[in-house]
Amino acid sequence: MPRKLAPGQKLVLASHNAGKLREIEALLRPLGIEVISAGALGLPEPAEDAPDFAGNARIKALAAATASGLPALSDDSGFCVAALDGAPGVLSARWAGPAKDFAAAMAAVNDRIGANPDRRAWFVAALCLAWPDGHAETFLGRIDGTVVWPPRGNRGFGYDPMFVPEGGQQTFGEMGADEKHAVSHRARAFAQVLTSCFG
Repeated sequence: MPRKLAPGQKLVLASHNAGKLREIEALLRPLGIEVISAGALGLPEPAEDAPDFAGNARIKALAAATASGLPALSDDSGFCVAALDGAPGVLSARWAGPAKDFAAAMAAVNDRIGANPDRRAWFVAALCLAWPDGHAETFLGRIDGTVVWPPRGNRGFGYDPMFVPEGGQQTFGEMGADEKHAVSHRARAFAQVLTSCFG
């Protein structure tokens, strides 16, 4: 049975990524949930060594819930390119290196695609809601689209400026926050969290 979170409860966001924190806080704000980031609590970042998004989300959520004694919500997400057999995928953040240089990461994606005419790409988000007793639930969201080059827009974060969602004209990097929230992989996963765990 899914567990419910009630308005007024505290929830730890098990992420140290400022962009993800902004997006998830915006999605949670209307629910009356008090959000605290793992960084604000001084929680360490666990090793993300699972082979898939769902596994890494679970690692992060359970680590934060266990350390804080509060329910924790984590996100593991990434950018996948068909011409690269799904890479960078779970290694999306690592392609940006220690300096989190996503301009370099996007250039690396473009260089590796080369002249390949297959421009299909997708973003995946796995959200995991975990409790201190080890109970955890995971939800997956995906949005398909195409890779564009050069990158466009300075909104969003990560690989957003090189991705145009199916049926759209703008990259995620050109969209306003509300436009992106309406269609994004994270919003699609979050819609499942809402249905299952709130209210």
